[in-house]
Amino acid sequence: MSQNIELRPGLHYAHSLRVDHALTIRSGNPSLPAVYATPAMILAMEVAAARAVEPALPPGSITVGTAIHIEHLAATPEGLEVTVRAELTRVDGRFLEFWVEARDERELIGRGTVSRAIVDRARFEAKVQAKM
Repeated sequence: MSQNIELRPGLHYAHSLRVDHALTIRSGNPSLPAVYATPAMILAMEVAAARAVEPALPPGSITVGTAIHIEHLAATPEGLEVTVRAELTRVDGRFLEFWVEARDERELIGRGTVSRAIVDRARFEAKVQAKM
């Protein structure tokens, strides 16, 4: 996976998505509004953080989430586009911290930090399989 990129603060990744019905809180509870669900936003932030460092990881390694501290600041209606960005801010051995934010077409809708740890993929997957 490593492409001779140093694992250092400043690595970043951004991606955009359109808020469809499956990403709204209404998809889980029809009595709630058709707005971007907080768990969906957090998932997009976690994905951005993981992708930000993928090219710099040692071969056979992945990152896994360890903590999230997120504020969901504004509602985004179904149909709008959201852009999520993650930037690596701290490396402490195998532990990584990222600043993350999400913006819809109008404003900042979410921000916070995501922490991830570098682990050996095969060992991690073996532990997960053992739980099955």
